[in-house]
Amino acid sequence: MTVLILALAAGAVIGLALGGLGGGGSVLAVPALIYLLGFTPAQATTASLIIVTPTSITSLGGHAKDGNVAWRTGLLFAAAGIVPAILAGAVAGHLPQAVLTAAFAVIAALAAVRMLRPARAETSGTVNPGRAGAVGAGLGTVTGFLGVGGGFLAVPALVSVLSLPMRRAVGTSLLVITINSLAALGSRASTSTGTQLDWAVIAPFTAAAILGAWDGKRLANNLKGRTLQNVFAYVLLAVAAFMLVDAVF
Repeated sequence: MTVLILALAAGAVIGLALGGLGGGGSVLAVPALIYLLGFTPAQATTASLIIVTPTSITSLGGHAKDGNVAWRTGLLFAAAGIVPAILAGAVAGHLPQAVLTAAFAVIAALAAVRMLRPARAETSGTVNPGRAGAVGAGLGTVTGFLGVGGGFLAVPALVSVLSLPMRRAVGTSLLVITINSLAALGSRASTSTGTQLDWAVIAPFTAAAILGAWDGKRLANNLKGRTLQNVFAYVLLAVAAFMLVDAVF
């Protein structure tokens, strides 16, 4: 019963972040699965992709209804990350657990720092295809390697590189997350090394995340300023510090 409650609570938080911020929930899913629910890093990164994919699709539908998804831009951006996501996903299963944990902690800390930086002014300009392709490939690599959707990096990239307004960047990032997660998950499934997953935990975790995503979208519409993002960033910094210490010592 305790495990079920933890899975439901963690799933709700992950969904809240995905729905409200267009990313970031998946970067908490991995440490939650490891430290609260007893998954190994290899199991957690794969389970995270299973959880994030349907949650992102659900949240994407809500943002699409509001017209906040730049479909063509998002598809082009995500396309650059498909092959890197597949390759990185295949490599990740063969790496030591301590390496995966340390790498995840570093990426999580960088994401938290990025979230705490002042928001850039929204612009409307032409897209630089070279920069867009490079950033998209980088996000795909992060997704495949660490089992996260990359939305915490996609949102600022879509604003600064592709000049999308913030609301459209949040919605479009969910499209990018969905495509990258599916690619990475497919790669891991085809190169499975016998990793066993606890579906009795993953199923309620995913269900709670999907419900939380709807609440996150509503909260983002009603909450003024950067309160939700800043709280999330500080929590993420604390989690990253804990994981790095655990990996090193």
